[in-house]
Amino acid sequence: MNLWFRLVWLLLSRPFQPRLKPPFEASILPFRVWLHDLDTSLHMNNARYWGLMDLGRADLMLRSGLWRAVLRHGWVPVVNCGTIRFRRELRLFRAIRLETRLLCWSESWVVIQHRILAAGRDGNEIVAAVALVRAALYDRKARAYVPAARLFGEMGVAAESPAPSREVAAFLAAEEALRQAGAVAGQAAAEPAPE
Repeated sequence: MNLWFRLVWLLLSRPFQPRLKPPFEASILPFRVWLHDLDTSLHMNNARYWGLMDLGRADLMLRSGLWRAVLRHGWVPVVNCGTIRFRRELRLFRAIRLETRLLCWSESWVVIQHRILAAGRDGNEIVAAVALVRAALYDRKARAYVPAARLFGEMGVAAESPAPSREVAAFLAAEEALRQAGAVAGQAAAEPAPE
């Protein structure tokens, strides 16, 4: 339930924040770890990271101006796949920052990086978690993903995608391998059993 309060805070506070310059300027959101964010190990629950990252993507859409096109056309944000690496636990009352940025894109999807940052004991910034997601906007009327060129056009941006970094390429290759393995497993399950 607390994510609803954070979402309302996001919606109310964003009009007073400077507009992000798409496509590469990062969204940065401050949070604090509260009691309802904890799991039985008394650190932030793994699922909570993903919930906060949803808010990071919402902020990216709101402050880039893309939300107007999303509402106008009835597009639906979709995350196709994601991976996360946890590096440091986050305890109660810890102040954190969520950094969300677009890394690259293809014809119909984008890759977004989320980093959860905190101050270390020595005062230096540490990365508590880092995630990559492949996301898109889905047009229900057309029953298709919205082309990336149209997304950027709605924001008044013409940009070429950078080449995927080694990390992004590995993420996309792993997702493709899992997709193919799932297709093979599905075919095997559909084949009749030998008599």
